[in-house]
Amino acid sequence: MFEGLSNRLTKALRAVSGRARLTEDNIAGAVRQVRIALLEADVALSVVRSFTADVQQRAIGNEVTGSLDAGQAFLKIVHEELVRLMGEANDALSLAVTPPAVVLTAGLQGAGKTATVAKLARYLAERESKRVAVVSADVHRPAAIEQLETLAREAGVRFIPSRADEDPVAIAKRARGDAGTHLDDVLIVDTAGRLAIDEQMMEEIAAIHGVLEPIETLFVVDAMTGQDAATTAKAFDAALPLTGVVLAKADGDARGGAALSVRAVTGKPIKFLGVGEKTDALEAFHPDRIASRILGMGDVLTLIEDAERKVDRKKASRLARKIQKGSRFDLSDFRDQLRQMGSLGGMEGLMERLPGMDQLPPAAQAKMDGARFRRMEVIIDSMTPQERHFPDVINGSRKRRIANGSGTSVQDVNQLLKQHRQMQKTMRKVTRKGGMDRMMRGLAAAEGTTTGSLGRKPTKRRKQRR
Repeated sequence: MFEGLSNRLTKALRAVSGRARLTEDNIAGAVRQVRIALLEADVALSVVRSFTADVQQRAIGNEVTGSLDAGQAFLKIVHEELVRLMGEANDALSLAVTPPAVVLTAGLQGAGKTATVAKLARYLAERESKRVAVVSADVHRPAAIEQLETLAREAGVRFIPSRADEDPVAIAKRARGDAGTHLDDVLIVDTAGRLAIDEQMMEEIAAIHGVLEPIETLFVVDAMTGQDAATTAKAFDAALPLTGVVLAKADGDARGGAALSVRAVTGKPIKFLGVGEKTDALEAFHPDRIASRILGMGDVLTLIEDAERKVDRKKASRLARKIQKGSRFDLSDFRDQLRQMGSLGGMEGLMERLPGMDQLPPAAQAKMDGARFRRMEVIIDSMTPQERHFPDVINGSRKRRIANGSGTSVQDVNQLLKQHRQMQKTMRKVTRKGGMDRMMRGLAAAEGTTTGSLGRKPTKRRKQRR
């Protein structure tokens, strides 16, 4: 996400980092490189001019020239200005109203609006414990209603039926009454996407807005459209009182122009980022965290939040106990670890959110290719249960069968087995040095148990000592 912008900015800033002293000429050169990086990232020209002027003014005003570490001081200014540009802090949804709180979505056709409705519904249901219902008032796009019904089922939220021959305003009005009857906390309304800012369609959504009087009106925009996203959002805001923006498909946006332009151009906060195709792929937009990612400083807080939510603690606990007892770390365990990593966004997601990963040598980065880890999982799936539990039985003919079954090569199978052996050795070292004891204590604390470090009751351990 935003790889292009991140690479360009970090390259520009690397030229000044580490300098003991910066002059006005050096600062001007660094700011020029930042300006080029932003323009290449498709950030709106007015935003680029304002941003670079503010950075240069702060840098020349003794914040950098008088610093002991001028390069770090300059980086700090760029980070703070990025945060300010994107909105200082996360702007959460305002749902403090008599239920149901109505959230209306708008956007151009193809922006990912219907998928975003389902993602937002799941986000509110799982992370904020809300009873959520969704309804489609899109009677223009074929199968739009059926698409939302399918996604709502996947997200685990209630779907309110509607028909293509109904009036969109009537659908919205009926859905609000239905949500109230079922005691839903939130009603999210999907509307028809527009191919352009056409007057008839804008009148339709304005009429829906007038009937519902939503507490939140969110504009969903494709992040990959760059600064055009900000321009379109501004045009919509002129016809509809928007309260925020959702950047869909942000995971595929290497430039970052939309993220840096929307707030400045429209005055509306970015509230969420769509970061994948699945219904759980939605992140709250935190300007400080995004600024850190853009500058290659990682985003450990989001990584921790994802781990707390997605990592299966029961599986982790079972693995810890298994190894503690001296059992082998087999290929089924290895596959579980690969899947746990995949739930956190895979290797790409981890690298993006860990500080300094962009500065690894190219050879090291190549070894962390996410496709390689997904290939490993497919190879393990092609093995028999016996082979997964007892990898030593895998001989040459078995390797050829596994390679054919997984669409890989014998060399790939050999690499997997080698990596597994290395992990086995690591696990043995961890066990010998007491690391597993610490892991068990951490898991016990996380689960609220009272077991000792080996999973036994403390009283039992005291008896053994006597």
